[in-house]
Amino acid sequence: MISGMSSSPGAPVTAGDLLTLDELDRFRRTSTLRGASLVLHAWATIAGAIALYLLRPSPWTLGLAVVVIGARQLGLVVLMHETAHWLLFPAMRANTLVGTWLCAAPLGEDLRAYRRRHHLHHRLTQRPDDPDLALSAALPLSRGRLVRGLLADLTGVTAARRVLGPVLGPVLGWYPGPDGLVAAWRRARAPLIANAVLATGLAAVGGWSLYLLAWVLPWATWYQLVTRIRDIAEHGLVAGPEDPLRSARSVRAGRLARAFVAPYGVNHHLEHHLLVFVPCWKLGQVHEMLLAKGYGDRIERSRGYLQVLDVASRGPRGARG
Repeated sequence: MISGMSSSPGAPVTAGDLLTLDELDRFRRTSTLRGASLVLHAWATIAGAIALYLLRPSPWTLGLAVVVIGARQLGLVVLMHETAHWLLFPAMRANTLVGTWLCAAPLGEDLRAYRRRHHLHHRLTQRPDDPDLALSAALPLSRGRLVRGLLADLTGVTAARRVLGPVLGPVLGWYPGPDGLVAAWRRARAPLIANAVLATGLAAVGGWSLYLLAWVLPWATWYQLVTRIRDIAEHGLVAGPEDPLRSARSVRAGRLARAFVAPYGVNHHLEHHLLVFVPCWKLGQVHEMLLAKGYGDRIERSRGYLQVLDVASRGPRGARG
C-alpha cells in the first residue's frame, strides 16, 4: 500500500457518487481541436528532437533525441489508448483513422486488437481473467532483478526479445498468432506501411541511418524503459478489484516526469479507471476534484515514479512513512 492510504478498502464508488450532473457534462466533453493538438504536439516534439540532432550532431544531442523521442513514442501509444476509448475526437471514425495511422502503426501496434483487449481489461480489472494482469503479476521483484530489467530495456535486450520472438517463431515451429498467418499479415500491414513512410522521409533529410538512430533506437531503448515503468505504476501492487479507488494508481508527475516518462496524463491511471469517459487532458482536473472532495486518503497514489520503483522492488511496506 502506498503511504497515505487507508488500511481497509472503503465502499465502492461510481461516477454518480463522484460527480454532479454539471461536472459529468463538463468532464466528458471531447474536443477535435484539443485532440488534434495532442497528436501534433507529439510529432512536432519528435521532429524538433531530430532537427536538433541534424543541426548539432553529437553523442549528446543524439542521447537527448533518444530520450525525447522515446518518451513521445510512449505518448503516441497513450493517444492510441485515447482513440481506443473514442476520446481523442468526437467523431468515431476520426479516432480510428488517426489512432491507427498516426499513433498505433508507427509503433507496430494494432488499434482494433488493442481496443478489444483493453475494454476487456476495464471490465475485469485486477481479476484473474484480466488480460493485463501479467504486466504486474510478478511484483514485487528483488532490487537486483528490477535493475536487470531496466538495464535490459536501456540496452535494447527487451526490444530484441519482442522482435525476435515473432520473427523466429515460425522457424522454430511456433505460430505467429492463434488465428494464423493471414491475420498476422493483416496486423502487420499498417505498421509496415507507416514505418516505410517514416524511413523514406527520414532518409530524404538525413540518410537511411537516420531512421535507425532517430526512430528505431529510441523505440529499442527509452520507449521500452518508460513502458515498463508505466506497466509497474498503473496496477503494480495495488489492493485489488474490491475498491475502485484502489484498483489502479495515480502518480504525481512534475514537468520533467511528464516530459520524459509520463506524457499526456498517463500518470493519472486511477482517475481514468474511475471515470473512463474523461479525455486524458482532463484527468489532472479529476485528480484535483477527488482531493477537494475528500477522497485523498482513500485513493491509491504515489509521490512519484521513484517511489513506485521502490515499492516494486521492496513490496508495499517499502513505501510506508
